[in-house]
Amino acid sequence: MEKEGIRSRRTVVLVPCPLQGHISPMLELGTILHSKGFSIVIVHSTFYAPKASNHPAFVFSPLSYDLFDPDTSPENLIAPVHDINRISKEPFQECLTQIRKQQEPHDDIACVIYDPIMYFSEAVASHLKLPSIMFYTASAASLVAYYSVSRLRAEGYIPFQESMSADLVPNLHPLRFKDLPNANLGNLEGIKKVIEAAKNIRTSSGIIWNTIPHLEHSSLAVLQQHYRVPFFPVGPLHKLAPATSCSLLLEDADCIKWLDKQAPSSVIYVSLGSLAIVVEKELAEMAWGLANSGIPFLWVIRPGFVRNSEWIKLLPDGFEEKTGERGRIVKWAPQKEVLAHDAVGGFWSHCGWNSTVEILNAWYLCDVWKIGLELEHDLKRGEIEKAVKRLMIDIGRQEMRQRASDMKVKAELCVREGGASYNSLNDLAELILSF
Repeated sequence: MEKEGIRSRRTVVLVPCPLQGHISPMLELGTILHSKGFSIVIVHSTFYAPKASNHPAFVFSPLSYDLFDPDTSPENLIAPVHDINRISKEPFQECLTQIRKQQEPHDDIACVIYDPIMYFSEAVASHLKLPSIMFYTASAASLVAYYSVSRLRAEGYIPFQESMSADLVPNLHPLRFKDLPNANLGNLEGIKKVIEAAKNIRTSSGIIWNTIPHLEHSSLAVLQQHYRVPFFPVGPLHKLAPATSCSLLLEDADCIKWLDKQAPSSVIYVSLGSLAIVVEKELAEMAWGLANSGIPFLWVIRPGFVRNSEWIKLLPDGFEEKTGERGRIVKWAPQKEVLAHDAVGGFWSHCGWNSTVEILNAWYLCDVWKIGLELEHDLKRGEIEKAVKRLMIDIGRQEMRQRASDMKVKAELCVREGGASYNSLNDLAELILSF
């Protein structure tokens, strides 16, 4: 029983995957839980480590090893992920033990919330008799697609003929065969192992989804049949979390001043994420596609984006002269501020954190929700120019923008008091307090 006047500070331990698209929502979730009275401990790798100075209320606890090479390419990330899960149990158990030792007698660890890629966390939490909750940071539809590959193989649908690529997958409407993570299966074997580990959770008490319930109702319903635990769809988290930077890279805030000088909805924002890599030819096609479109652009070219190049040295001759003040190139941008800016009228995105999720998310954006266009196959300047113009100045853009605006309104309703995501977060907090 607590002593009078002493209030127990329940501690939540968060274990993010060391990738930008995973760390950001985990930190946002931590910020929200902290606002609800929980103490937050972030256990993280030293590769792509979050910036503790941006979150002074959190305790950051790095694991005492680092298997990632800073130059690791996206396609080679799965091997070190397996290595992390193989050797992390002991240091993570020691970390949790130390946290317990350092706590006041009236404090305790309420639960561990972990990214499914860091699935060692569940095993350690179970061993220490601590509750755990999985936090899936990608779309629910992507997990449905991953799960379906084994079944479709067994039923003889995979591998499929090229003529079937646009056909709908049985019992997985609206997914097409080409949207499934079945291309380059040799490269996906490692990913399959990670997904299988996430699929076979044994002791987790619930699953948090960074998604909006009405957008992925069918996918969540399919997954609920497999996972017999409570679901907490709490997205979009960035709308609920107090404003703070979760970026692992230095943001160029001066680009906002440049946007301030542009006409409303006139700029296309180009950012292909923190991991994508292009070769010199692809960079040139992107550059000339943007230049020839005549549309103002804000283009993020982070160091390492172009293979074997120092930042923008490989931009084609004549590009900067042709675009002049119409374009702005930065190493990294404050993306939330950029996307919320009145001058931004379009977003050229990679749509996710790895190639298979990107394909699926692009399909939803372009063909299901109909709020975007998809650049398929090799990047060609003519196709890029055409797509940028369609998105930014063609007549049909107004219909896309109206649909996007309608979705924005629904998302905002979800996070308001009484909304689905708002209520789901309260339910999550109550579950944690019940442990």
